[in-house]
Amino acid sequence: MSLAPTTDDVVIDLRDVAKSYSLESQPWRRLWQQLSGRTAQGRQYDALHRVDLRIRRGEVVGIVGRNGAGKSTLLQIVCGVLQPSRGERRVQGRVAALLELGAGFNPELTGRENVRLNGPLLGLSAAEVNRRMDGIVEFAGIAEFIDQPVRSYSSGMFVRLAFSMATSVDPEILVVDEALSVGDGAFARKSYERIMALKDRGTTILFCSHSMFQVEALCTRALWLEGGTVRLDGPAHAVTVEYSEWLARREQGGSGDMPAQAQRFDSPSAALQQVQVRPPPDGQAFRNGVDDLVVTTSFRSDPGIPCPTVGVVLHGADGRALASVGNWIDGAALKRDAAGLVRVGVTFPALPLLKGRYTVSVYVLCDRAIHVYASAEHVATVEVVQDHVEQGVVSLPHRWHDGG
Repeated sequence: MSLAPTTDDVVIDLRDVAKSYSLESQPWRRLWQQLSGRTAQGRQYDALHRVDLRIRRGEVVGIVGRNGAGKSTLLQIVCGVLQPSRGERRVQGRVAALLELGAGFNPELTGRENVRLNGPLLGLSAAEVNRRMDGIVEFAGIAEFIDQPVRSYSSGMFVRLAFSMATSVDPEILVVDEALSVGDGAFARKSYERIMALKDRGTTILFCSHSMFQVEALCTRALWLEGGTVRLDGPAHAVTVEYSEWLARREQGGSGDMPAQAQRFDSPSAALQQVQVRPPPDGQAFRNGVDDLVVTTSFRSDPGIPCPTVGVVLHGADGRALASVGNWIDGAALKRDAAGLVRVGVTFPALPLLKGRYTVSVYVLCDRAIHVYASAEHVATVEVVQDHVEQGVVSLPHRWHDGG
């Protein structure tokens, strides 16, 4: 159902939108429900519950939540792929959706034929498709294969062509569902550059991701979905903090156990070689306010891409991020040799953390500090002791004075 046009700059307007699916196992009953518009009591799954959402032109909104929270359903309704079971939807402007890249490609047709076939689905005329064809092929980097059947493409070539086409339509609204890591190496960076260029041009963007870092880096506003309902809608930095803390409490169940063992990730763009936490001189635990915490990292990167950046995160016992630093934030340039090797260290002087056990994570990101090339999460444990009864997580700088 469509809403009457409005005179303001709202380009996405959802009012009381819900989406339900029948769980009826009998085909004839499902047919009857579809024909009658009725759903048997207790035999349905509610993917979305009465969602109200208004997004203005040029906003960049992150969508966060656990798997099954309703994120993809919401995005598909915005794109018109799904129709709501109830409520009203209005979307103004050309929409480009990075949902299931290449879902409409025919494997028996060539890449060029698939672009021509799918162009009208993105709102392009045949003339517009022909005019953009060279740019689509060049961006995808598969010129020598464009006239080969898509079934002969590697998965990387397939995704690159689909991404190039989907983002070539000059959309007024861009919907991204975990599609920013398409391809590898230089193409991953190109994909980010294209999306950032659309953002800079004022394109309205909906961005769904499990990476809180990416949501906070890209978005000004975020929406937290849980169980098909909007749990929180506000500034991206505030929503990501609330969601991360809630997730940590839920996953740890208040047990106080340390997070899972280190998780490593490398890519063709960068690979971590070493992460080391330098212990105190006596080899014992770090003393609050006395010992320096030094984290050193080395990694190799593709010399053909701009020099990556490095972020270091300190986590509490429940896995929550307590503090983070990034060389790009502090304006500290990294030195990379001709082979792509980088060695860098960061020092936390007179460690202000109070007694407890903490973990360290290291991330290697693209030069714009958005795309993660490599990571080592919870790679080292830091034990902190203190000789006083101060409570909490961190010892904040402070001074006492006359209260008069």
